[in-house]
Amino acid sequence: MQHLERCFDDLMAALNVLATQYAAQCPPTWMLSPTADSSPEGFRAALFDVWHQTGQDGRETRNYLGIVVANDELIDAARHVNIAKDAFHAGLQKIKSTTPKALSDAKAKLTTRHPDVNHVLRKEGLARLHLKQCWRHLPIADAEVAKVRFAWYQSGRSIKRITVRDAEQKLLRLDTDAPHIKVQLRRLAGLPSEEPLAQAQAQAPLMRANLFFNHPLADGHTRRALNVSMPLFVPNERLGMPDIKAPPTHPQPQRTRATRRDEKLESDVFLPSLRVYRYR
Repeated sequence: MQHLERCFDDLMAALNVLATQYAAQCPPTWMLSPTADSSPEGFRAALFDVWHQTGQDGRETRNYLGIVVANDELIDAARHVNIAKDAFHAGLQKIKSTTPKALSDAKAKLTTRHPDVNHVLRKEGLARLHLKQCWRHLPIADAEVAKVRFAWYQSGRSIKRITVRDAEQKLLRLDTDAPHIKVQLRRLAGLPSEEPLAQAQAQAPLMRANLFFNHPLADGHTRRALNVSMPLFVPNERLGMPDIKAPPTHPQPQRTRATRRDEKLESDVFLPSLRVYRYR
């Protein structure tokens, strides 16, 4: 636990250094939402937003989408934040491998170890540390960027392959007296035991930034795509703000892209209670 506390303290210190340097420099900043706050106070609040709000879905994260034109000092500070995030993530994963209670105890204790976090917890009545928001990286461009094209990516899914027996065990842990569970168990019993199945879950819409570099990188690439949830740091002190193509501030309510021809899963869910599909 002491090691994890040191990692958390290091992360808070790295965030504070970055926020302080941003406030001192006031670099050119563009934010996607017209209501987003790019002031030093708003930037600090975004960096230190590492907690759940009361009633928030644990899978939901709050995004702060934008671009910061950064000099070498600010880029280095952002890199140190990411290094601290990785160390904290590794420490949490080590504790998580012991017992779930150890992780809960660690999270409860960590929220009192930094004045910014503790202040917001008292002021806003916020609940607990949001791990994903705590360790998510600050996106940093590899080189000077000529233009950035933002686009929402809405068709992502996490897919986990499971066996017929795995699916059966998961169903048996549900209400086996319920008619819809009985139907799914009978459906599953008709499959060969060796047939692989896929448990799929739709991912929340995410923002993808397509970066077009001013000059080719060392590997010859002139563009790169990054998934972003925090302000993108670009080393454009010489060039200034890159050309920006902004998307809607919120993703479209319905899927607009056609289904891929190489889709490996059947379109109809096989076991609705588990989000399990058969392969084509």
